[in-house]
Amino acid sequence: MRRVLILTASYGSGHNEAARCVAAEVARRGAEPVVLDHFRDLVHPLFDRATRALYLALLRHLPAVWGLAYWLGDRLASDSPLTLGAPRLGARRLDAALARLAPDAVVTVHATPALALAALARAGRRVPPHTTVVTDFVAHSQWIAPGIDRYCVAADEVGRDLVARGIPRERVVVTGVPVRAQFASAPEPRETRRALGLPDDAPVVLAMAGSWGSVGRLPDVARALARLPRPLTGVLVAGHDRALRVCLERLAAGTSLRVFGFVPDVHRLMAAADLLVTKAGGMTLAEAMAVEVPLLFYGSLPGQERRNERFAAAAGVALVARDRADLARLLDRALRDPGLLEHLRAAMRTRRRPDAARAVVDLVLADCARAGASR
Repeated sequence: MRRVLILTASYGSGHNEAARCVAAEVARRGAEPVVLDHFRDLVHPLFDRATRALYLALLRHLPAVWGLAYWLGDRLASDSPLTLGAPRLGARRLDAALARLAPDAVVTVHATPALALAALARAGRRVPPHTTVVTDFVAHSQWIAPGIDRYCVAADEVGRDLVARGIPRERVVVTGVPVRAQFASAPEPRETRRALGLPDDAPVVLAMAGSWGSVGRLPDVARALARLPRPLTGVLVAGHDRALRVCLERLAAGTSLRVFGFVPDVHRLMAAADLLVTKAGGMTLAEAMAVEVPLLFYGSLPGQERRNERFAAAAGVALVARDRADLARLLDRALRDPGLLEHLRAAMRTRRRPDAARAVVDLVLADCARAGASR
């Protein structure tokens, strides 16, 4: 049985979700997926917990600092001395894991394990064919290194940017971002609304901000929805953040807004919605396009989310609100102009890639077959 090693990291939920999607497709195709969290399993669990806590604290309290770090990182080569050896984190244990597991191919869905594997290749270590899956709709210098065999990217624009930065064109494949199969075949909206107990005679607006909702600006969205002078149902998803859920429930009291915590089957909520208000995470953007739910971005964080936002606006698949007044104006416009929402859906139909996981695994298993034939 072919074995595929998948390397992820728990900085935001998107990388792990992409890893799970690839692993599920690998298993469906009769191969064995092995998923490792690079920082937890190959660096150290304490390092993983400490850096994730720091990352979340920055996003909550000092997002501009994260934005600056992201900007600076994009201006440094991945092997620059100014990166302080970060691209080689975990390389020694990764080398040992490769020897122990003997995978036929490796898929990375985060930049650090991609760079660590590339460092091993540059050092002359024998590494399996390596595909990296870029989970945002942007290119970034800290995801670029010699020794990466293939880049699977979200959109043509990302591929062109990588080529402009020196990656050979034949190493770049536009596959889309892997999403769960449920997003490719989301149920019919009216049926879903009935199943969820949502009314069918007014627009449904879904608002969320990732698995930890407090890094977004959901209270602003709740207030804006409550003030709109038109019938609607608002569905607010707080994720794992209990304090945020309590805050949203207080704001929703006496209104048509409904509040949920973490929702594992969010594809059903997306299928039921006329509009999704959220921040511009790469996975969220890919899932929304797969379901074809119109997007209004608000509260996107500096760094990759703002760049995802710019991509989506230029592609015509999302509206973007910069402040509270903008949010109220765009909500009102979107809900009274069905033609605008259909315009966003039409743009999504030309961009959506719900079969991205299959496309990635097709390439990876072809690598396995070639590697096996050459042995």
